[in-house]
Amino acid sequence: MPKMLRVTQIASAAGRKPGQRETLIGLGLNKLRRCRDVEDTPSVRGMIRKVAHLVKVDDVPGGAER
Repeated sequence: MPKMLRVTQIASAAGRKPGQRETLIGLGLNKLRRCRDVEDTPSVRGMIRKVAHLVKVDDVPGGAER
């Protein structure tokens, strides 16, 4: 199973560029303090980089063994 990342939204998308809001939605986030577990792929890493100032990223413990 691929490595997993836990992405948590820590800042609002209000007043941000439309592309940043759409990227948050693509990651499964739309409200503060919501978390989603996503696969660690290059495309997801690019999405996280685009909204790095709005999210916090952690490794999922035991994510690779599931």
